[in-house]
Amino acid sequence: MLCYVTNKKRIFARYLTNKQEINMDKFSYAIGLGIGQNLMSMGARDINVDDFSKAIKDVLTQSPTAITHTEARDIVNKYFEEMETKINARNIEQGKVFLTENAKKENIHTTPSGLQYEILKEGTGNKPSATDKVRCHYEGTLLDGTLFDSSYKRGEPAVFGLNQVIPGWTEALQLMAEGAKYRIFLPHELAYGAQGAGEMIPPYSALIFTVELLEVLK
Repeated sequence: MLCYVTNKKRIFARYLTNKQEINMDKFSYAIGLGIGQNLMSMGARDINVDDFSKAIKDVLTQSPTAITHTEARDIVNKYFEEMETKINARNIEQGKVFLTENAKKENIHTTPSGLQYEILKEGTGNKPSATDKVRCHYEGTLLDGTLFDSSYKRGEPAVFGLNQVIPGWTEALQLMAEGAKYRIFLPHELAYGAQGAGEMIPPYSALIFTVELLEVLK
């Protein structure tokens, strides 16, 4: 859990060489700082600090603990399972609300699958089929505007097959002709679904992409 101390032998060798006295107050605070940051990153923001401190004290002083380690593991697992369920439900609801309101806008088109798109620029070239490769520029954001990917920032278009990407992309790009630029809005079923993607895209996230079809590669 803690990353501050990675090589104890090296640290203590330096300590013995320099003959410096370790400041245990600062060391203790540093340990707590690291644990606190890890708890924040895991989402355990409402932790009871008094009970947390007592558990650490019981372990370090080898005193009887209030619960067993097995019970502790089960409690922690249950907490994070319930938290994950709540977060997933919130993401699903946020996506539904956003897409419902978005569909009411005059310039938004909705397909039977639930894909929504806005035509920013029409194209005049070829349209790809579901088995073609394409060259595109794009950027993707969460509903709150957080940018998670952008070929524009990388300075190089992406090349991929339409049968190698998420369902929303496969469908949307077949609507576009070369030179077209669309903004597409994907429910989680047409995006990364229950799995999410990496650290940036949580499970059950509705996503927004701006996509520019540069070329169909037959």
